[in-house]
Amino acid sequence: MSGRLTFSGRCQAYGSALPLQQKSCRFGGFMKMGMRRPVSPPMVPTEPCRMVGTLPGRGQVRCMATQKNERRKKKKDDNPYSETVNLPTTSFDMRANSVVKEPQIQEFWQKNRVYEELAIEREGEAYILHDGPPYANGDLHIGHALNKILKDFINKYQLLLGKKARFVPGWDTHGLPIELKVLQSMKSSERKDLTPITLREKATTFALDTVEAQKEQFKRYGIWADWDAPYVTLQPEYEAAQIRVFGKMVTNGHIYRGRKPVYWSPSSRTALAEAELEYPDGHTSRSIYVALPIEKASETMSEEVRQHMDGASIAVWTTTPWTIPANLAVGVNEVLDYAVVQVTPKEGSICQATKLVVAEELISVLKEKLKVDMTVLCSFKGSDIEGTTYRHPLFDRVSPVVIGGDYITTDAGTGLVHTAPGHGQEDYMVGQKYGLPLLSPVNDAGVFTDEAGPFAGLKVQTEGTSAVVEALQSGGALLCEEEYAHRYPYDWRTKKPTITRATDQWFASVEGFRKEALAAIKEVKWIPESGENRITAMTEGRSDWCISRQRTWGVPIPVFYDIDSGEPLMNEETIEHIVSIVEKEGTDAWYKRDVVDLLPESYREMAPKLKKGTDTMDVWFDSGSSWSGVLGQREGLDHPADLYLEGSDQHRGWFQSSLLTSVASEGVAPYKSVLTHGFVLDDKGMKMSKSVGNVVDPRKVILGGDNQKKEPAYGADVLRLWVASVDYTSDVLIGDRIISQVADVYRKTRFTLRYILGNLSDFDPENNTVEYKDLPATDKYILNRFATLLNECRAAYDNYQFYRVYQAVQRFVVLDLSNFYLDVVKDRLYVSEPTNESRRACQTVLNHLLMGLLPIIAPLTPHMAEDAWQNLPYPVSKKSIFLNGWTHVDEEWNVSQEFESTWKSILAIRDEVNQQLEKARVEKALGSSLEANVVLHVEDAGLFEALEDLQASDNGQDALRYAFITSDVKLVNDPSTAQEALYSSTGSLEGTFKGSFTVGINKAEGSKCARCWNYSTQVGMDQEHAEICERCLPVIRKSGFKIPTLSTAA
Repeated sequence: MSGRLTFSGRCQAYGSALPLQQKSCRFGGFMKMGMRRPVSPPMVPTEPCRMVGTLPGRGQVRCMATQKNERRKKKKDDNPYSETVNLPTTSFDMRANSVVKEPQIQEFWQKNRVYEELAIEREGEAYILHDGPPYANGDLHIGHALNKILKDFINKYQLLLGKKARFVPGWDTHGLPIELKVLQSMKSSERKDLTPITLREKATTFALDTVEAQKEQFKRYGIWADWDAPYVTLQPEYEAAQIRVFGKMVTNGHIYRGRKPVYWSPSSRTALAEAELEYPDGHTSRSIYVALPIEKASETMSEEVRQHMDGASIAVWTTTPWTIPANLAVGVNEVLDYAVVQVTPKEGSICQATKLVVAEELISVLKEKLKVDMTVLCSFKGSDIEGTTYRHPLFDRVSPVVIGGDYITTDAGTGLVHTAPGHGQEDYMVGQKYGLPLLSPVNDAGVFTDEAGPFAGLKVQTEGTSAVVEALQSGGALLCEEEYAHRYPYDWRTKKPTITRATDQWFASVEGFRKEALAAIKEVKWIPESGENRITAMTEGRSDWCISRQRTWGVPIPVFYDIDSGEPLMNEETIEHIVSIVEKEGTDAWYKRDVVDLLPESYREMAPKLKKGTDTMDVWFDSGSSWSGVLGQREGLDHPADLYLEGSDQHRGWFQSSLLTSVASEGVAPYKSVLTHGFVLDDKGMKMSKSVGNVVDPRKVILGGDNQKKEPAYGADVLRLWVASVDYTSDVLIGDRIISQVADVYRKTRFTLRYILGNLSDFDPENNTVEYKDLPATDKYILNRFATLLNECRAAYDNYQFYRVYQAVQRFVVLDLSNFYLDVVKDRLYVSEPTNESRRACQTVLNHLLMGLLPIIAPLTPHMAEDAWQNLPYPVSKKSIFLNGWTHVDEEWNVSQEFESTWKSILAIRDEVNQQLEKARVEKALGSSLEANVVLHVEDAGLFEALEDLQASDNGQDALRYAFITSDVKLVNDPSTAQEALYSSTGSLEGTFKGSFTVGINKAEGSKCARCWNYSTQVGMDQEHAEICERCLPVIRKSGFKIPTLSTAA
């Protein structure tokens, strides 16, 4: 600032005379003319100083010493013009206060029946996302949250598009886990008197209580659904629909009863389906190599080979030694090469055999394992040894060598496979081919029966295994024993290892409709595409589906058995009669009613000779029938559904069971599209475990923990935003750090909405909207960018890529709005006359942004979007953002390529300007950017012309100084002019406009306007308002603002 200050009187703050010719008093007062605040005063003034001074040629100035020290905040009356600025005003809180606010918003939705109006009552095309039922056992975990929130994203988006996206939530309520929970809650004395009906009543109560608890947790996530009318697999109407599906499969010839090896859980005492198994890491089995002495060589072998086979033994390998008592054959691969080898034991070997038959390719491996030397005596093909017989090493029986299949390889073992048809699916198939008996000397508890001879009464997986190994070693048949690590099936409920044993079960003959199922798979859209390959392979390779379970808590298989012969009675008539009963009474009727009451009239005379079956259906049959129990029952919910969405493990679970039941009974897949997501891991990529302490509880994310500083309450919207942020097509990570980062994005978005709302406080869209053709170029540019965002988000939603929506919105909010548009429009928003057309133009754009951003974020963060909608500063016809629908792009917003290129160039130049301004700030040559003027040269003539046009505009926005937020910008023809500035640099452009550009930074000329903070040579020219510029002066005069009377001292 030039010139000398002249003061008169005493400083009211300190009561001392002010020295002349000072820019500020030594006690800390300063002039409101752009000067920096001096060092903190040595004493605290008793009252504000308002000493009046004069500056030659500039008019009055006043001392601004106040009562507080350097760190004080300015008082409201520090700048008399502050009240003339159009500051943002809104009731939309900066803080979400989610713990309180979100339940209030949910209550608003419920009270106003927003979901019901959108999903059920209005006209429109239906969209059906069918819910896979979670199991009603325990509280929800983070995986439940991921799944249901993803579904809610899709449904809310479809509702915004005008579709009737009715969502019926479901629960799976039958099965062993609930049965065990009930039994564990009872005293031993109570269990003794427990009847099936009592157990089922207690299980029903437990299941329904859990459903209610989980329902409330789901609702707190902000998920919309038919919460008052969910589907529950224990409901009579659902059970009836399930039995009807079963009946159709019976009628179509796809259900049969047979004795076959199935997965069996000794810990649960029931058969299991593949989907009920898990394969934990770290399992090891006792594997053994066994010598089976040859009884007679096959007649088809050459005389030489037959001679070498004399006195030889067949070497087999197994990881289930307990199945050796059930051995009835040895399988070979007909195309492999085998050999008879002379065996010479070495030190440490327990092998007592002198000659062994093994696969030629495995000789070197077996020499090491058995600790022996081997000399090949003769070789032959696997097909040659078929028909050779051998003696069982533990039992008095002779068994054959048979041709197996491709499952016999040289990857491990000996190349000859121990075959027990009662304990393996492949063994069973081979046994059927050769007419072998089905020996399975193991009971429901996994204990050897009397058929196992000396091993009877022993548990097969523990002492039974040890006894078999010891017996083999004592008999000289054990060649070697070792630990073997491999995948082994466990009961997914009890977490205990299973066995395979032959039992009488009910099966769905997948072979009978496999071709139709594979054809149906090809008609479905699988997301990701790899899902089709996965379920195709599983369907091609799966055996018949064992659908019977030996449990009480479930849907009974509606079959009667002849008391004497055991022959089953089950046909279309008997099943339909039971369906009619179950529809009214539920499946408890099967246990409460006598046989005669369950039979149709035409069969009742047979009642004395019949008994009810005790098996229940596999729970995967329960949930797999949901397409019939829900889509075929509820109004507006048609079959097939538009989408099934579950975890990737459901290709072998619900996706497959639903496919099989639907194809077998209706001939079509139950879904048009299938979308899968991965599992949730901790932030280090580790599986969550209570013992490890890395479990993330969704309730704690929403409500916070006991220590709110360490575990703050983020609210449901932040949890939902985390779901939106991850690429769920693979496994996803979550942890405190990740949630905190997502919360920052949430806050940034909320602050942006608040800023927009605040600047629309005096805007009425009906009367104040400016037509697109009259908007400044800056506004047209941001609308073009916004159109790109809207199109990108629409495409991302359509493809279920919510992380792209999250990223696109974040980029737009930070880069396009916060870093550019909202920054450059502050000037005209704050300092323009309230009804100024340029300001109204900006408000028009802000309103477009708000009306477009809210529906974009509404599916992801519905509470925040609704909160913003409820705080709109003007009346709207729709009571909810969701009733207002999706925003569509105005074609006018799509600008020409040249226009877009001009603004890309401006932003590139702006970045260079900001770098030079920052350099000046670091070197303390400048403070704010408004203290600077920019000198700009561009090499490209087309760009220069475009910039000149912007510079010539008088709309209060398009001149480059507003884009650069400096007090002035001068376009020059010579780069040297820019290079002569205090700070300068040269950059280059790419794209439509090419070539170099040079920016120069100088100090702004003139003085700082007390109102807009821009520098101008016109500040001080007006006597009444000596501190403001020529741009602010008309606004002040139109408003009638008068400077408050100043207090002075004589």
